[in-house]
Amino acid sequence: MAIRVLVVDDAAFMRMMVKDILSKNGYEVVGEAENGMKAVEKFNELRPDLVTMDITMPEMDGISAVKAIKKIDPSAKIVMCSAMGQQAMVIEAIQAGARDFIVKPFQADRVLEAVRKAVG
Repeated sequence: MAIRVLVVDDAAFMRMMVKDILSKNGYEVVGEAENGMKAVEKFNELRPDLVTMDITMPEMDGISAVKAIKKIDPSAKIVMCSAMGQQAMVIEAIQAGARDFIVKPFQADRVLEAVRKAVG
């Protein structure tokens, strides 16, 4: 059975890139969200095996969304996506419960490595 992934990013182009990398490699993208608020709703509704989460988004940032998702499911697996120079936020995200992080612009092998590491 394919691993089910929720892709969260405020940029449609970034979501498309992640979706493309994952679906070409046997993962099933079950949903997308463009902000943290929607991410939490979708997580609750879809219960994916993994979430890729952007850090900076409108309405609710990725770190707050990670905390909210972890409240719903403490064993949720989340990989953060960040732009260069967001080290402090990445550390905060990992402390909030994210398993790993990938840096934009996305490199397919790094995305897959982080996803494999997160789902164990």
